Amino acid sequence: MSDVDHAVGAAAEAAVPFEHAGRDRRAAGLDAVADALEDDRDAIVSTADAETGLGTTRLNGELTRTTYQLRLFGEVLREGSYVEATIDHASDTPMGPKPDLRRMLVPVGVVGVFGASNFPLAFSVPGGDTASALAAGCPTVVKAHPSHPETSRRTFAAMRAGLAEAKLPEHALGLIEGLEAGAELVRHPDVRAVGFTGSTRGGRALADIAAARPRPIPFYGELGSLNPLVVTPEVAAGRAEEFAAGYVGSITMGVGQFCTKPGLLFAPAGSDGDELRAQLSSKVAEVPAGRMLNDGIRDAFQSEIERRRADSRLRTLGDGQGDDPALGRPVLFAVDAADLDAGLLEETFGPAALVIEYRDTEELLGALDRLDGQLTATVHAGDGETELVDRLHAVLRQHAGRLLFGGFPTGVAVTWAMQHGGPYPSATLSAHTSVGPTSIRRWLRPVSYQNAPEHVLPEELRDVDPGIPRRVDGILQT
Repeated sequence: MSDVDHAVGAAAEAAVPFEHAGRDRRAAGLDAVADALEDDRDAIVSTADAETGLGTTRLNGELTRTTYQLRLFGEVLREGSYVEATIDHASDTPMGPKPDLRRMLVPVGVVGVFGASNFPLAFSVPGGDTASALAAGCPTVVKAHPSHPETSRRTFAAMRAGLAEAKLPEHALGLIEGLEAGAELVRHPDVRAVGFTGSTRGGRALADIAAARPRPIPFYGELGSLNPLVVTPEVAAGRAEEFAAGYVGSITMGVGQFCTKPGLLFAPAGSDGDELRAQLSSKVAEVPAGRMLNDGIRDAFQSEIERRRADSRLRTLGDGQGDDPALGRPVLFAVDAADLDAGLLEETFGPAALVIEYRDTEELLGALDRLDGQLTATVHAGDGETELVDRLHAVLRQHAGRLLFGGFPTGVAVTWAMQHGGPYPSATLSAHTSVGPTSIRRWLRPVSYQNAPEHVLPEELRDVDPGIPRRVDGILQT
């Protein structure tokens, strides 16, 4: 028996008792998992820093985010509206008598999750996909990322301890490692859905496996995003230094290895944008090179930078500090909007960005409309540019899952209203988010009961009020 068979088989055996534990016990379990991670905070952060070089400040922030969202999903369970409980009593209608119908969302079964390289504590073994799947009542098997194996094992041990403390099935969480194990996980007949954060190439290969199964399953993949940011003429002329400082800080945060890095900057050509380009060049020159997550990511980044330096259409606006080939050095390129093509619209994972210079509004809108799906799109505009903002909104909302007006997209809040996912390839299924309480919807499916006896019905669908929001005979009851 392979490691994948063992982990998935054990998870499948845990599925019924884990679901039947109920919302309150699973909520307590998520709290216990958060406590266990907190109790081992110092060792977890130290291990992650040694493997990734992300720094203890960043990693402590990640762990705080993870424990927060675990507890938040506990509150989601206790509040209960996520099950979408609906009751339609038997009655006469203009079309004749209708039966008693009761509907709610239930767990899909075992979920496979792929840890991401760039967030070892927020999108890996602990993280949003795992937290939301466990909250949904789905046993979860995580494929560890090779960039941080020891961190994966340590956090897994803490999370298992939390489940045991809550007297929940420990095999509701499993861990596997290895490239082939990942493909085997997606193929396994007992896996009912998969969550993935990573490259377009790797994600697409796994998505194809999920679709080619005898019984295809949903593959919720976040595959890459350029996150366009538009600076209007009024901002370029009036707030160049302030904007440039914020923008360079955003694209170099985490050595440019954020999925929400605004890697495309649309800025006015000519005199309107000259000061902005000068400020961007100055600000990026102040940023030192940094350690990237692993050698493969660094080598791919440097190869892409060399390719772009050789492209005659591109101009180098500025380089960061340092010449150590083992580090990722920031760089800004510029290109005319008329020269923007598919070869330049590929994600560069690292501290680099492309400034696209547009001559007028029509050229700007035309260039934006050629973009693929994005996680985010941002507009920085002046108070007097309302008509331009309206036109930008009409285009960008077709391409992105989150629209920002001011600010920078490299912060992703864990809230009910957050959308982290957009049209392909930013996500394989754009109707869902991978961040926030509503991400639980990915791991649930609807079941309707017709004329069911009371003892068969889940608590949420019985006549006795379970204390959660429900829609009864068409009326929402809170």
